[in-house]
Amino acid sequence: MHMADALVSPPVAAVMGAASAGAIAYSVYKVKKQQTGASSALFEDNGRKVPIMGVMGAFVFAAQMLNFTIPGTGSSGHICGGMLLAAVLGPYHAFLSMAVVLLLQCLIFADGGIMALGCNIWNMAFYACFAGYFLLYKPFVKNKFSRVRIMLGSILACVISLQMGAFSVVLETLASGITELPFAAFAGLMQPIHLAIGLVEGVLTGLVLIFVYEARPELLHAADRKNRLSFGKVAAVFAALAVIFAGGVSLVASSHPDGLEWSVKKTTGTQVLEAEGGVYDKAENIVDSTSILADYTVGCTEKPIGTATAGIIGAAAVAGVCAGVCVLLNILRKKRLRADEN
Repeated sequence: MHMADALVSPPVAAVMGAASAGAIAYSVYKVKKQQTGASSALFEDNGRKVPIMGVMGAFVFAAQMLNFTIPGTGSSGHICGGMLLAAVLGPYHAFLSMAVVLLLQCLIFADGGIMALGCNIWNMAFYACFAGYFLLYKPFVKNKFSRVRIMLGSILACVISLQMGAFSVVLETLASGITELPFAAFAGLMQPIHLAIGLVEGVLTGLVLIFVYEARPELLHAADRKNRLSFGKVAAVFAALAVIFAGGVSLVASSHPDGLEWSVKKTTGTQVLEAEGGVYDKAENIVDSTSILADYTVGCTEKPIGTATAGIIGAAAVAGVCAGVCVLLNILRKKRLRADEN
């Protein structure tokens, strides 16, 4: 559901960029303030903050490369991962991790436009990390953890948050005056196809969270169960899956257009809309100069090897940046605590 620059006008891009920047700033504030309690139990041990945020960010990046076919439609989808991250990291760390993933996808892989970055962060991260988690998943499983509740809560949260994100795309194109995408026709395609994608993402998210619940329940703040695997082993599992997904399974991902591209093509007859103007040209030039792994491949390397290499490099980059953000936030939090003590 990565929007291209051609789908948004400069004013809409500016408004959504400001909204996403505000959400990022608030998340940073909450993370710095966060200290104890069930919602932050995972982060009481500073030695665990960095690896789990990095590993889970890399895992979601790799999982997003795995497009699955929606039968009978000619479309495909991939998980967004915001709900998964929120359930493990907490909503604020999750939102920051998703922002990192989307930023690197835009700048390094040319996946989503730089003008549309604010829209993409809002549509793919805000609704899942905050609306889906706080309004649906958390109330559904709170103090009543079980495999069934985790699965049903994951499906419900993923479906609703993806529906909100898809409808937000429609509203953003409407506000941008993209006449090729009339509101009723575009919404009539976007909502059903993302309902199907949301159902698949919900099931996959539920399966992953059930594994975490069985292996290391404290990561889901369900400390009433005994840990079956060490923290290091759980982190190693997700790190290994990130490498396997990015470097191997991604090679057999569906080649069908994703839900947004499919909806655009069904509405306009073309999969990619073009936009002309100085601001669009400047945005394109920025991405062209930074996207060293455009289209998820390495230079002139043949596609299977190039895609695998690009995927592994991307997962490592996401892990490194997410870990770096976590280290920086921890330093800032310690400085604030020392200032308060003085």
